[in-house]
Amino acid sequence: MDQSISFLAEEGTAKLIEFSPLRATDVKLPSGAVFVIANSCVEMNKAATSHFNIRVMECRLAAKLLAKYKSLQWDKVLRLEEVQTNLGVSLEEMLLIIEDALHPEPYSPEEVCRCLGISLQELQTKILSPNTQDVLVFKLYQRAKHVYSEAARVLQFKKICEEAPDNMVQLLGELMNQSHESCRDMYECSCPELDQLVDICRTFGAQGSRLTGAGWGGCTVSLVPADKLPSFLANVQEAYYQSGDRCLAPEKQSLFATKPGGGALVFLEA
Repeated sequence: MDQSISFLAEEGTAKLIEFSPLRATDVKLPSGAVFVIANSCVEMNKAATSHFNIRVMECRLAAKLLAKYKSLQWDKVLRLEEVQTNLGVSLEEMLLIIEDALHPEPYSPEEVCRCLGISLQELQTKILSPNTQDVLVFKLYQRAKHVYSEAARVLQFKKICEEAPDNMVQLLGELMNQSHESCRDMYECSCPELDQLVDICRTFGAQGSRLTGAGWGGCTVSLVPADKLPSFLANVQEAYYQSGDRCLAPEKQSLFATKPGGGALVFLEA
């Protein structure tokens, strides 16, 4: 997705990016609000941790259990999107299927094996990756619920932008808030500093705020009414960056307003 938007971005519009095949749709953003990026100053070394790999595997296992539950060819399924596509149902319907097919309690490797009708050795050698073979619990319900609900929020965000109701900024902000709560509680890819920064941004006028990127550190993105921007920047700067030991990132790079810009270009000599 990052590589796609780097080339497909156009000034003045957001993009809904879809894959298989790759395509991008313009999404006109509200004119009365701006997006503000705030760096939590927390860095996650992805190469030194297995958080991201475990989430990928949990989504894969959830997809296989859902496929098995719906009598699909589960051994060929790798992604949650494939289950929805093969069933031909909506994201909202997939959320209902999750409630029937998966339980909120974490799954042990042994329970996953029982559900799929395979041995522990088959699970470890044919499905699990080397860095997830020692994982003792998999939160399949939570991860699947996050993925399908987040996809539904993306489409709802686009729909609100197209319809442009009077309370558009409020509605978009609510979706962003729901997204962060799901990232924090269902996907568990937030961290205390991101949660604190999100709370601060909401306190000082953001209609919505959420983590952005892979999580476990990095930045938040907040939707701020344009007329509140100066006070918002000043208050967040004081409340987050001037309290405690948060001088790891240069101040001018930690907090800034942004708008959609153009993507990468190739210049050819005439």
